[in-house]
Amino acid sequence: MIKILKNSVLAGVLIALSGCAGAMPEYNSSKSTFIVFKTPTLKYADQGFVSRASSETKVEIYSSGQSVMRLRILPSQVCMSSLACMSKADFNKKVLASSTYPSAILEHIFNGEPIFGGKNMQGSGSNFTQNIGSINYSVNGGNISFSDSSNGVKIKVRGV
Repeated sequence: MIKILKNSVLAGVLIALSGCAGAMPEYNSSKSTFIVFKTPTLKYADQGFVSRASSETKVEIYSSGQSVMRLRILPSQVCMSSLACMSKADFNKKVLASSTYPSAILEHIFNGEPIFGGKNMQGSGSNFTQNIGSINYSVNGGNISFSDSSNGVKIKVRGV
């Protein structure tokens, strides 16, 4: 009887562990970077990582070896270590202080992709700039800079 119970417990643990492993994305790349993430409500600037999987982008910022901020940008929501997961539109409104940003703006910025459908884009590939009203956005090789002076948002990523 005890042997059957031990086997049942072992089988349950293995099933639980394999279920968790399957839920975690497999990241295709992970780059060490210097990240500035400044909004009206949050201010972080330190070394971190930008990791990419087929269905998500993860951004982590560390200070003194401790994780101080983690963003998981998923297809329909953004999860932040200090906040509950929320829709991309809610994240843009509450954290980035703009309800007019496209829902995918954050993942486009961290992936170095054009924003607002490429509006006012000069250059191409991994070297371009976009100036849209109060927004200045540039991607220069491995450096990304997004600034929106009217909403007080700055996002910089060096060495992606």
